[in-house]
Amino acid sequence: MTHSVRFFDLSQLWISESPFWDMAGLHVRTPKSPSHDCYIGTAMARSAPQRNKRPFTRGVKRMGNVSHLVTRTAAFESSIENGLAEGSSSKDRQFVTALARGLDILRAFHAGEGMLGNQEIAHRTGLPKPTVARLTHTLTELGYLNYIRRFRKYELGASVLALGYAAISSMDVRRASRAPLEQLAHALNASTALGGRDRHSMIYLEACRGPSVVAITHDVGTRVPMASTAMGRAYLFSLPDVDRNKQLDAIRRRWRDDWTKVKTGLERSFKELADRGFCVTWGEWLPELCGVGAPLRNSDGTAAYAVNASAPIYQISRDRLEADWGPRLVKIARDIRTGMAAQPSMVSPQGPAVRPAMSNGNGHHMRPPMSAMARR
Repeated sequence: MTHSVRFFDLSQLWISESPFWDMAGLHVRTPKSPSHDCYIGTAMARSAPQRNKRPFTRGVKRMGNVSHLVTRTAAFESSIENGLAEGSSSKDRQFVTALARGLDILRAFHAGEGMLGNQEIAHRTGLPKPTVARLTHTLTELGYLNYIRRFRKYELGASVLALGYAAISSMDVRRASRAPLEQLAHALNASTALGGRDRHSMIYLEACRGPSVVAITHDVGTRVPMASTAMGRAYLFSLPDVDRNKQLDAIRRRWRDDWTKVKTGLERSFKELADRGFCVTWGEWLPELCGVGAPLRNSDGTAAYAVNASAPIYQISRDRLEADWGPRLVKIARDIRTGMAAQPSMVSPQGPAVRPAMSNGNGHHMRPPMSAMARR
């Protein structure tokens, strides 16, 4: 059977007009054909039932007049990610399941939560407790976990800190983003951040706060949802179509009970990003929080990130978010990219050459033709 699929570039958004796939269902109107529905997504798996686990609580904890926004990775989300890893291992002979499980143990620890026992780790990862016990013992022997005998629990060890510091200190994008994000945070009296992908969430790589901003406890290492935050949606928008489709596939499974609502928010944000270069969220993740997000690619166009500015809803109007904060954030993203280009590269000159990103002239970076993407 033959079919035709036409792709075109809408800023950074790749859209398929093919109706024969069972898509994630996102659609927008194309500027060339306003009456024609186009779909963004990927073919959806029709088998592989998903495990359904009760999520951990997430919400807002109040202390006086300060809102401490608290989030935990849901057990349901962890089970999906573990399920994807197991699925990968069954198809990929190079995939080492034991290593993946060991890394999942380390991912079970979250900032500000302290120690965890084997039972808690097993609950968060979905792994059998005997497996967890063997893995935590091994990680302790290697220095990645410390065992606190008094409480019979574990905490992250110094070896994890060494890995994290080595990773974050070598990021050109983080060094280039610190000063612009700090200036913007002070100018807007807001929280600003740079984020990158962590599986199907976003993780903060840099975070700044204004002088008198309400204390939003989002620091480096904080994970936030990809589907319901301005940062996450801006990141999704910037991805090549194949990568975006994988993420949308996972998001649909993760949010299947609320997919209609999530899909509507994604459609709206993608349209805003195509039209203005930024998107706005208003209480969609946490009811008291609003923000703007803009996509960012590194200077050679090979890695995707996103930046945001956020504040409590009562502190700012939606009109100001759209008229003032959004355009400023787009400019900050351009400044960071320029700063990265001016920095000496930390990549070895013997490393592989990279393909430069194309630009449409207004700060949005276009994707290479499909033939070039297929060769990667």
